[in-house]
Amino acid sequence: MTDPTAASNAEMMAGLLADTSPYLSCDDCFDRLDEYVERRLDDPRYEDLAMQTHLAGCGACADEAQALQELLDQQPEQ
Repeated sequence: MTDPTAASNAEMMAGLLADTSPYLSCDDCFDRLDEYVERRLDDPRYEDLAMQTHLAGCGACADEAQALQELLDQQPEQ
């Protein structure tokens, strides 16, 4: 049986062939993730090409960013 939530072969191939420049490792991404998510919440137009490129190609880091964003969205504004 096929998992309907699984990425298609075309999606997986696109991820493998995606341009990853500028390069950012998962460790570097994780080190910068808090600041990146906070800046994006403060200003949705904020851009960090290295972070955006990495998050587009790395499901694990993208999931971490999404979880952090959801957590911060639930926090009352001070």
